[in-house]
Amino acid sequence: MADVLSVGVNLEAFAQAISAIQALRSSVSRVFDCLKDGMRNKETLEGREKAFIAHFQDNLHSVNRDLNELERLSNLVGKPSENHPLHNSGLLSLDPVQDKTPLYSQLLQAYKWSNKLQYHAGLASGLLNQQSLKRSANQMGVSAKRRPKAQPTTLVLPPQTPGQEPRGRSERGPWTKQKTPIRAGRFQRPRLLGASLRCWRCAIGACYSASTGCSAPWEGAHPFRYVDDVISRIDRMFPEMTIHLSRPNGTSAMLLVTLGKVLKVIVVMRSLFIDRTIVKGYNENVYTEDGKLDIWSKSNYQVFQKVTDHATTALLHYQLPQMPDVVVRSFMTWLRSYIKLFQAPCQRCGKFLQDGLPPTWRDFRTLEAFHDTCRQ
Repeated sequence: MADVLSVGVNLEAFAQAISAIQALRSSVSRVFDCLKDGMRNKETLEGREKAFIAHFQDNLHSVNRDLNELERLSNLVGKPSENHPLHNSGLLSLDPVQDKTPLYSQLLQAYKWSNKLQYHAGLASGLLNQQSLKRSANQMGVSAKRRPKAQPTTLVLPPQTPGQEPRGRSERGPWTKQKTPIRAGRFQRPRLLGASLRCWRCAIGACYSASTGCSAPWEGAHPFRYVDDVISRIDRMFPEMTIHLSRPNGTSAMLLVTLGKVLKVIVVMRSLFIDRTIVKGYNENVYTEDGKLDIWSKSNYQVFQKVTDHATTALLHYQLPQMPDVVVRSFMTWLRSYIKLFQAPCQRCGKFLQDGLPPTWRDFRTLEAFHDTCRQ
């Protein structure tokens, strides 16, 4: 008899028990074969009956003997330890009914979903690495050392206005009587500024709007005034377009652009950077119940949903963080081309409608109209 293993099972007795099971099955099969064959041909009926009974009793004794041997060996096998890990064989005791234990199907679905998510994430990562979508001036990919330096130019300080006292004096007197050249290659702020000048661009005559006064948004002087000035200039550029500017949150500007009687566009801005655009029909409601612009709900018409997607693509195309006013003007120029959304045919197929939709795509350079499938 082999030694009992650490798991508490006698392997030799286990093997003998399997052999005893096979012998028991064979003896039971012989019993049924005896009943099937019946009494064999003998000379007399009494001889046939005696031979059948003797053969049947021998088979029953064999079954009884094999059953007793199996019971004896089963007691020698032993009981397995409770700490023994069953691994995957422990799953055999689970209920196989699918509605009661849907664990397997759920795990399989989660596994497929995670694989698909990883695959699409890899594709998106490859596309984003090919096309940089950074829209912030301080997040440009080129470092300061590798960035090409601008050619140094000489800028002359403007004369001091009457009643304006400088904060400090140089060794040669106040700077109202002298012209100090300032190199703007690596644009540095002058140390001597007038008391009433809040922006250093005013001191060197480099403000963006010299006629209307200081309007440098990045220096924190008065950015709201600069944004309003840029939007008002764009509004005057396009007579077909009406721009209504509001600040419901107090800081970021929101524009409601009405293009003729064709469509309305909600533009959400952060300073002069456009964050989000939603295009809706001219007769659609663009306000919520509390009277604010609805920046979340989509249009009820598929054509304007397509234009919204194209407008989001245009925001990523027109990107120039150093000159955000040019970006806004370029985007509004591109948006103005939708004044003939339902009148211009496709420049490739020449049709006005395709799958029930007009040509919703506008080329970023030529502003020509194309269907979504014809532009590729």
